[in-house]
Amino acid sequence: PPITDSLRIDTIRLELGYGLLILAGGDTPRLTEQIKGLRRSIAAEMGFVLPPVRIQDNLQLDADCYSIRLKEIEAATGELRPAMLLAMDPSGGMPDLQGERTSEPAFGLPAMWIDQTRRDEATLRGCTVVDPASVLTTHLTEVVRDSMAELLSYAETAKLLEELPREQQKLVAELIPSQISTGGVQRVLQGLLTERVSLRDLPTILEGIHEASATGVRAIPALIGHVRTRLARQLSDSNTGPNGFIPLVTLSPEWEAAFAESLVGPAEDRQLAIAPTKLGEFMQKFRAVFEGPNAEGAVLLCSGPIRPHVRAIVERLRPTTPVLAQSEIHPRARIRTVASI
Repeated sequence: PPITDSLRIDTIRLELGYGLLILAGGDTPRLTEQIKGLRRSIAAEMGFVLPPVRIQDNLQLDADCYSIRLKEIEAATGELRPAMLLAMDPSGGMPDLQGERTSEPAFGLPAMWIDQTRRDEATLRGCTVVDPASVLTTHLTEVVRDSMAELLSYAETAKLLEELPREQQKLVAELIPSQISTGGVQRVLQGLLTERVSLRDLPTILEGIHEASATGVRAIPALIGHVRTRLARQLSDSNTGPNGFIPLVTLSPEWEAAFAESLVGPAEDRQLAIAPTKLGEFMQKFRAVFEGPNAEGAVLLCSGPIRPHVRAIVERLRPTTPVLAQSEIHPRARIRTVASI
Protein backbone atom coordinates (compact mmCIF):
# COMPACT_ATOMS: atom_id res chain seq x y z
CA PRO A 1 0.00 0.00 0.00
CA PRO A 2 1.17 3.57 -0.68
CA ILE A 3 2.90 5.30 2.23
CA THR A 4 0.14 7.96 2.37
CA ASP A 5 -2.23 5.24 3.67
CA SER A 6 -0.35 5.29 6.96
CA LEU A 7 -1.18 9.00 7.32
CA ARG A 8 -4.94 8.42 7.25
CA ILE A 9 -6.61 8.62 10.62
CA ASP A 10 -9.82 6.94 11.73
CA THR A 11 -12.34 9.47 12.99
CA ILE A 12 -13.89 6.90 15.34
CA ARG A 13 -12.11 3.69 16.18
CA LEU A 14 -13.05 1.00 18.64
CA GLU A 15 -10.13 -1.16 19.77
CA LEU A 16 -10.87 -4.50 21.43
CA GLY A 17 -8.73 -6.79 23.57
CA TYR A 18 -8.61 -10.33 22.17
CA GLY A 19 -11.14 -11.59 24.73
CA LEU A 20 -13.78 -9.21 23.29
CA LEU A 21 -13.32 -10.08 19.60
CA ILE A 22 -16.17 -12.59 19.96
CA LEU A 23 -18.57 -9.60 20.30
CA ALA A 24 -17.63 -8.28 16.86
CA GLY A 25 -17.17 -11.60 15.03
CA GLY A 26 -18.70 -15.05 15.11
CA ASP A 27 -22.10 -16.03 13.73
CA THR A 28 -24.03 -13.31 15.56
CA PRO A 29 -21.92 -10.13 15.55
CA ARG A 30 -24.11 -8.13 17.94
CA LEU A 31 -21.66 -5.26 18.18
CA THR A 32 -21.49 -4.48 14.46
CA GLU A 33 -25.29 -4.55 14.20
CA GLN A 34 -25.68 -2.26 17.21
CA ILE A 35 -23.15 0.24 15.86
CA LYS A 36 -25.08 0.38 12.58
CA GLY A 37 -28.17 1.09 14.67
CA LEU A 38 -26.32 3.82 16.58
CA ARG A 39 -25.33 5.59 13.34
CA ARG A 40 -28.94 5.40 12.13
CA SER A 41 -30.37 6.77 15.38
CA ILE A 42 -27.85 9.67 15.58
CA ALA A 43 -28.70 10.56 11.96
CA ALA A 44 -32.43 10.53 12.72
CA GLU A 45 -32.09 12.44 15.98
CA MET A 46 -29.24 14.90 15.34
CA GLY A 47 -29.52 15.39 11.58
CA PHE A 48 -26.03 14.39 10.53
CA VAL A 49 -24.31 11.13 9.63
CA LEU A 50 -21.54 9.90 11.90
CA PRO A 51 -18.35 8.81 10.21
CA PRO A 52 -18.03 5.00 10.05
CA VAL A 53 -16.77 3.31 13.22
CA ARG A 54 -13.73 1.11 12.61
CA ILE A 55 -13.43 -1.93 14.86
CA GLN A 56 -10.02 -3.54 15.27
CA ASP A 57 -8.15 -5.76 17.70
CA ASN A 58 -5.38 -4.34 19.86
CA LEU A 59 -3.14 -6.96 21.46
CA GLN A 60 -1.62 -4.33 23.75
CA LEU A 61 -4.94 -4.08 25.61
CA ASP A 62 -5.84 -6.50 28.40
CA ALA A 63 -8.00 -9.34 27.08
CA ASP A 64 -11.32 -7.95 28.36
CA CYS A 65 -10.61 -4.23 27.83
CA TYR A 66 -11.62 -1.87 25.05
CA SER A 67 -10.60 1.62 24.01
CA ILE A 68 -12.68 4.22 22.15
CA ARG A 69 -10.52 6.55 20.07
CA LEU A 70 -11.58 9.76 18.34
CA LYS A 71 -9.11 10.93 15.68
CA GLU A 72 -6.49 8.55 17.14
CA ILE A 73 -6.73 10.06 20.65
CA GLU A 74 -8.12 7.84 23.40
CA ALA A 75 -11.48 9.22 24.54
CA ALA A 76 -12.63 6.42 26.86
CA THR A 77 -11.79 2.92 28.03
CA GLY A 78 -13.68 0.17 29.77
CA GLU A 79 -13.67 -3.47 30.73
CA LEU A 80 -16.30 -6.11 29.96
CA ARG A 81 -16.98 -9.73 30.89
CA PRO A 82 -17.94 -11.13 27.46
CA ALA A 83 -19.56 -14.31 28.82
CA MET A 84 -21.60 -12.57 31.53
CA LEU A 85 -24.45 -10.05 31.82
CA LEU A 86 -24.44 -6.64 33.52
CA ALA A 87 -27.19 -6.04 36.09
CA MET A 88 -28.11 -2.58 37.37
CA ASP A 89 -30.57 -1.51 40.03
CA PRO A 90 -32.77 1.35 38.66
CA SER A 91 -32.67 3.01 42.10
CA GLY A 92 -28.93 3.54 41.65
CA GLY A 93 -27.78 1.17 44.41
CA MET A 94 -25.62 -1.94 44.05
CA PRO A 95 -27.82 -4.88 42.92
CA ASP A 96 -28.37 -7.45 45.66
CA LEU A 97 -27.15 -10.39 43.58
CA GLN A 98 -24.27 -12.81 43.47
CA GLY A 99 -21.58 -11.70 41.04
CA GLU A 100 -18.66 -9.36 40.43
CA ARG A 101 -19.13 -5.75 41.57
CA THR A 102 -18.27 -3.11 38.99
CA SER A 103 -19.51 0.21 37.65
CA GLU A 104 -21.32 0.72 34.36
CA PRO A 105 -18.75 2.43 32.06
CA ALA A 106 -20.88 5.11 30.37
CA PHE A 107 -22.45 6.72 33.46
CA GLY A 108 -20.39 5.21 36.28
CA LEU A 109 -23.44 3.68 38.00
CA PRO A 110 -22.92 0.77 40.43
CA ALA A 111 -23.49 -2.54 38.64
CA MET A 112 -22.81 -6.25 38.90
CA TRP A 113 -21.52 -8.80 36.37
CA ILE A 114 -23.72 -11.87 36.80
CA ASP A 115 -23.79 -15.34 35.32
CA GLN A 116 -26.10 -15.74 32.31
CA THR A 117 -28.10 -18.31 34.28
CA ARG A 118 -29.09 -15.61 36.79
CA ARG A 119 -30.85 -13.37 34.25
CA ASP A 120 -34.36 -14.32 35.41
CA GLU A 121 -33.49 -13.88 39.08
CA ALA A 122 -32.09 -10.39 38.37
CA THR A 123 -35.13 -9.39 36.31
CA LEU A 124 -37.48 -10.59 39.05
CA ARG A 125 -35.66 -8.35 41.51
CA GLY A 126 -36.36 -5.38 39.26
CA CYS A 127 -32.84 -5.05 37.85
CA THR A 128 -32.05 -3.91 34.33
CA VAL A 129 -29.99 -6.64 32.64
CA VAL A 130 -27.77 -5.79 29.66
CA ASP A 131 -25.49 -7.89 27.47
CA PRO A 132 -21.80 -6.86 27.06
CA ALA A 133 -22.19 -5.62 23.46
CA SER A 134 -24.97 -3.25 24.56
CA VAL A 135 -22.85 -1.98 27.47
CA LEU A 136 -20.11 -1.09 24.99
CA THR A 137 -22.52 0.49 22.49
CA THR A 138 -24.05 2.64 25.25
CA HIS A 139 -20.57 3.84 26.25
CA LEU A 140 -19.71 4.59 22.61
CA THR A 141 -23.02 6.48 22.20
CA GLU A 142 -22.25 8.75 25.17
CA VAL A 143 -18.69 9.44 23.97
CA VAL A 144 -20.06 10.29 20.51
CA ARG A 145 -22.78 12.56 21.94
CA ASP A 146 -20.20 14.48 23.96
CA SER A 147 -17.99 14.94 20.90
CA MET A 148 -20.49 15.56 18.11
CA ALA A 149 -19.15 19.01 17.29
CA GLU A 150 -15.69 17.55 16.77
CA LEU A 151 -17.07 14.83 14.51
CA LEU A 152 -18.83 17.24 12.14
CA SER A 153 -16.12 17.78 9.53
CA TYR A 154 -15.89 20.39 6.77
CA ALA A 155 -16.60 17.64 4.22
CA GLU A 156 -19.69 16.47 6.12
CA THR A 157 -20.95 20.09 6.34
CA ALA A 158 -20.51 20.51 2.57
CA LYS A 159 -22.37 17.23 2.04
CA LEU A 160 -25.29 18.31 4.28
CA LEU A 161 -25.61 21.50 2.20
CA GLU A 162 -25.36 19.65 -1.13
CA GLU A 163 -28.03 17.16 -0.09
CA LEU A 164 -30.65 19.79 0.73
CA PRO A 165 -33.69 19.63 -1.58
CA ARG A 166 -33.70 21.77 -4.74
CA GLU A 167 -35.97 24.46 -3.31
CA GLN A 168 -33.43 25.11 -0.52
CA GLN A 169 -30.46 25.33 -2.88
CA LYS A 170 -31.34 28.93 -3.79
CA LEU A 171 -30.88 29.92 -0.13
CA VAL A 172 -27.51 28.13 -0.01
CA ALA A 173 -26.41 29.92 -3.19
CA GLU A 174 -27.38 33.31 -1.74
CA LEU A 175 -25.59 32.56 1.51
CA ILE A 176 -22.32 30.94 0.38
CA PRO A 177 -19.81 32.37 -0.31
CA SER A 178 -21.08 35.98 -0.36
CA GLN A 179 -22.28 36.13 3.28
CA ILE A 180 -20.52 33.23 4.97
CA SER A 181 -18.09 30.46 4.01
CA THR A 182 -18.80 26.73 4.29
CA GLY A 183 -16.32 26.76 7.19
CA GLY A 184 -18.42 29.48 8.86
CA VAL A 185 -21.56 27.35 8.51
CA GLN A 186 -19.61 24.41 9.94
CA ARG A 187 -18.67 26.48 13.01
CA VAL A 188 -22.31 27.55 13.56
CA LEU A 189 -23.46 23.91 13.30
CA GLN A 190 -20.67 22.81 15.66
CA GLY A 191 -21.79 25.47 18.14
CA LEU A 192 -25.30 23.97 18.07
CA LEU A 193 -24.04 20.38 18.38
CA THR A 194 -21.86 21.29 21.37
CA GLU A 195 -25.11 21.91 23.24
CA ARG A 196 -26.78 18.84 21.72
CA VAL A 197 -29.09 20.86 19.47
CA SER A 198 -30.26 18.79 16.50
CA LEU A 199 -29.41 19.91 12.95
CA ARG A 200 -32.45 18.19 11.45
CA ASP A 201 -34.13 21.48 10.64
CA LEU A 202 -31.19 22.70 8.56
CA PRO A 203 -33.33 25.04 6.38
CA THR A 204 -34.40 27.04 9.47
CA ILE A 205 -30.79 27.15 10.68
CA LEU A 206 -29.66 28.53 7.30
CA GLU A 207 -32.51 31.06 7.27
CA GLY A 208 -31.36 32.22 10.71
CA ILE A 209 -27.78 32.66 9.45
CA HIS A 210 -29.10 34.49 6.36
CA GLU A 211 -31.24 36.88 8.43
CA ALA A 212 -28.44 37.70 10.86
CA SER A 213 -25.81 38.12 8.10
CA ALA A 214 -28.14 40.44 6.20
CA THR A 215 -28.08 42.81 9.20
CA GLY A 216 -24.28 42.73 9.22
CA VAL A 217 -23.70 40.10 11.93
CA ARG A 218 -20.44 38.25 11.25
CA ALA A 219 -19.23 36.86 14.59
CA ILE A 220 -19.99 33.15 14.96
CA PRO A 221 -21.34 33.36 18.59
CA ALA A 222 -23.80 36.07 17.51
CA LEU A 223 -24.92 33.99 14.51
CA ILE A 224 -25.43 30.96 16.77
CA GLY A 225 -27.53 33.10 19.15
CA HIS A 226 -29.73 34.26 16.28
CA VAL A 227 -30.17 30.73 14.94
CA ARG A 228 -31.09 29.40 18.40
CA THR A 229 -33.87 32.00 18.64
CA ARG A 230 -35.20 30.75 15.28
CA LEU A 231 -35.13 27.21 16.72
CA ALA A 232 -37.21 28.21 19.78
CA ARG A 233 -39.97 25.69 19.03
CA GLN A 234 -37.45 22.83 18.68
CA LEU A 235 -35.48 23.87 21.80
CA SER A 236 -38.68 24.17 23.84
CA ASP A 237 -39.95 20.82 22.61
CA SER A 238 -36.70 18.96 23.38
CA ASN A 239 -36.63 20.35 26.93
CA THR A 240 -40.27 19.65 27.79
CA GLY A 241 -40.60 17.13 30.63
CA PRO A 242 -42.95 14.13 30.67
CA ASN A 243 -45.63 16.27 32.37
CA GLY A 244 -45.76 18.68 29.40
CA PHE A 245 -43.91 21.56 31.11
CA ILE A 246 -40.38 22.90 30.75
CA PRO A 247 -38.88 22.88 34.27
CA LEU A 248 -36.97 26.17 34.67
CA VAL A 249 -34.36 27.38 37.11
CA THR A 250 -34.24 31.17 36.78
CA LEU A 251 -31.32 33.49 37.41
CA SER A 252 -32.04 36.17 40.03
CA PRO A 253 -31.88 39.86 38.92
CA GLU A 254 -28.70 40.23 41.03
CA TRP A 255 -26.88 37.49 39.13
CA GLU A 256 -28.25 38.75 35.79
CA ALA A 257 -26.78 42.17 36.60
CA ALA A 258 -23.50 40.72 37.89
CA PHE A 259 -22.95 38.84 34.61
CA ALA A 260 -24.15 41.68 32.37
CA GLU A 261 -21.81 44.17 34.08
CA SER A 262 -18.85 41.81 33.62
CA LEU A 263 -19.11 41.71 29.81
CA VAL A 264 -16.24 43.53 28.09
CA GLY A 265 -15.11 44.05 24.50
CA PRO A 266 -16.84 44.93 21.21
CA ALA A 267 -20.58 44.23 20.86
CA GLU A 268 -19.99 41.39 18.36
CA ASP A 269 -17.43 39.57 20.46
CA ARG A 270 -18.10 40.09 24.16
CA GLN A 271 -15.94 38.37 26.77
CA LEU A 272 -16.79 37.67 30.40
CA ALA A 273 -14.42 39.26 32.93
CA ILE A 274 -15.86 38.28 36.29
CA ALA A 275 -14.00 38.25 39.61
CA PRO A 276 -12.89 34.70 40.58
CA THR A 277 -14.55 34.99 44.02
CA LYS A 278 -17.84 35.96 42.37
CA LEU A 279 -17.49 33.08 39.91
CA GLY A 280 -16.82 30.65 42.78
CA GLU A 281 -19.92 31.89 44.58
CA PHE A 282 -22.05 31.36 41.47
CA MET A 283 -20.70 27.83 40.98
CA GLN A 284 -21.49 26.96 44.59
CA LYS A 285 -25.08 28.27 44.33
CA PHE A 286 -25.57 26.58 40.96
CA ARG A 287 -24.46 23.22 42.38
CA ALA A 288 -26.67 23.58 45.45
CA VAL A 289 -29.77 24.23 43.30
CA PHE A 290 -29.10 21.61 40.62
CA GLU A 291 -28.25 18.88 43.10
CA GLY A 292 -31.55 19.56 44.88
CA PRO A 293 -34.62 17.35 44.40
CA ASN A 294 -36.65 19.81 42.28
CA ALA A 295 -34.08 20.48 39.58
CA GLU A 296 -34.17 17.03 37.97
CA GLY A 297 -33.95 17.64 34.20
CA ALA A 298 -34.35 21.41 34.64
CA VAL A 299 -33.16 24.13 32.27
CA LEU A 300 -31.27 27.23 33.40
CA LEU A 301 -32.95 30.37 32.02
CA CYS A 302 -31.17 33.71 31.57
CA SER A 303 -31.12 36.72 29.24
CA GLY A 304 -29.76 36.45 25.69
CA PRO A 305 -26.57 38.54 25.94
CA ILE A 306 -25.15 36.57 28.87
CA ARG A 307 -26.34 33.10 27.79
CA PRO A 308 -23.15 31.91 25.99
CA HIS A 309 -21.02 32.99 28.96
CA VAL A 310 -23.26 31.35 31.57
CA ARG A 311 -23.30 28.21 29.42
CA ALA A 312 -19.47 28.16 29.32
CA ILE A 313 -19.44 28.06 33.15
CA VAL A 314 -22.25 25.48 33.40
CA GLU A 315 -20.49 23.25 30.86
CA ARG A 316 -17.63 22.74 33.32
CA LEU A 317 -19.99 21.84 36.18
CA ARG A 318 -22.84 19.92 34.55
CA PRO A 319 -22.32 19.61 30.78
CA THR A 320 -25.76 18.09 30.16
CA THR A 321 -27.71 20.97 31.78
CA PRO A 322 -29.28 23.10 29.02
CA VAL A 323 -28.95 26.88 29.31
CA LEU A 324 -31.66 28.78 27.41
CA ALA A 325 -32.20 32.47 26.77
CA GLN A 326 -35.71 33.89 27.29
CA SER A 327 -36.02 34.35 23.51
CA GLU A 328 -35.37 30.62 22.98
CA ILE A 329 -38.56 29.60 24.79
CA HIS A 330 -41.43 29.36 22.32
CA PRO A 331 -44.43 31.59 23.22
CA ARG A 332 -46.72 28.52 23.24
CA ALA A 333 -44.44 26.44 25.48
CA ARG A 334 -45.72 25.64 28.97
CA ILE A 335 -43.19 26.48 31.63
CA ARG A 336 -42.86 25.85 35.34
CA THR A 337 -40.27 27.57 37.54
CA VAL A 338 -38.86 25.01 39.96
CA ALA A 339 -36.08 27.08 41.60
CA SER A 340 -34.03 30.25 41.37
CA ILE A 341 -30.32 31.00 41.77
